[in-house]
Amino acid sequence: MPIIHPYLTFPGNAEEAFNFYKSVFGGEFTMIQRYKDISGSDNLGPEDADKVMHIGLPIGNGNILMASDAVASMGKGQYTLGDNYSLSLGAQSEDEADRLFNGLSAGGQVTMPLQKTFWGAYFGMWTDKFGMQWMVNYDYNEQQ
Repeated sequence: MPIIHPYLTFPGNAEEAFNFYKSVFGGEFTMIQRYKDISGSDNLGPEDADKVMHIGLPIGNGNILMASDAVASMGKGQYTLGDNYSLSLGAQSEDEADRLFNGLSAGGQVTMPLQKTFWGAYFGMWTDKFGMQWMVNYDYNEQQ
């Protein structure tokens, strides 16, 4: 069975939201990375420098709640309430990734075909026929 990691996008308050979630779930952040700390942030506006590029919070049973802030100057400016999440499936094999991708994308819109990626994964993205956004990822490095 795959692991499901919810991935949320916020309009600039991801850190505030995740501090709230941490107060409820407990635990520690797996990482918090800010836009100012990544390469290519030269065009970053000062109002966006401390916004969250990626944050993760374990929420039990191997699940990690993940998020980022939408930042227009870094090409992540799209934020529409109700359309600001994806469910990321952690597959245990290529076959499972194929089965999940083919089954859940049937009748939907594929936004990135399932393929081997430069980061060492078999990955794809789609919106299903009910409007839900999904990702599937089989990480070759974790399986060895």
